[in-house]
Amino acid sequence: MLQYRDFNAAAPDALSVFAALLTPPDIGAPVCALLVCYNGPADQGEAQIQPLKALGPVADMTGPMSYEQVQTMLDGDFPFGLQNYWKSEFLSELSDAAIDTIVDRFAGVTSPLTGLVLEQFGGAYSRVGPSETAFAHRDLDYNMVVVTRWEDPADAERHISWTRDLWRAVQPFAAGGVYVNYLEGGQEGADRIRQAYGPNYERLAALKQKYDPTNFFRINQNIAPQQ
Repeated sequence: MLQYRDFNAAAPDALSVFAALLTPPDIGAPVCALLVCYNGPADQGEAQIQPLKALGPVADMTGPMSYEQVQTMLDGDFPFGLQNYWKSEFLSELSDAAIDTIVDRFAGVTSPLTGLVLEQFGGAYSRVGPSETAFAHRDLDYNMVVVTRWEDPADAERHISWTRDLWRAVQPFAAGGVYVNYLEGGQEGADRIRQAYGPNYERLAALKQKYDPTNFFRINQNIAPQQ
């Protein structure tokens, strides 16, 4: 994970690398997987990721893919019928201490179907002004999302508790923001919705008051009309 962070610090805009902690069924223990995407000629992408290959991965499945393949490559890992619980947080930085906390906590994961993903940002996305779109958190390089999944509904409390404990352990490294699509469905409260939009929240609430003063469109992570 340390090498992953250092590699990303010098990565060009065309290259994005996410890190995932997961438990492959053929291994039966947590591993770190790197999800690599280079938007450009294959030979250039191959050259860019050589430092990652030099780390000696157990498996290397990189190769040319279409845009559609990239967008659907994980679909098979989300079959219908599983129980799900998600928690997410933007990180102020991916420090050594943050990495140690995440790795140590994930070692005690309660379900082999659970994964933790560190999403890399920065680059071109960070050069858009925070008030130019509804999304304001453009100065942060990493987002953490925990995708907890299990089969038996009776096990919900154990898996949800583990997820919340990990999330709380990461709070010392949190940036105070969250990606709105990763919020628990209507369960995290108005303050977390405000965190999702940051300094843009009041402007969006004013727009809501103008175009939807009765809050008709409210079955969502709701921004209430400005009063």
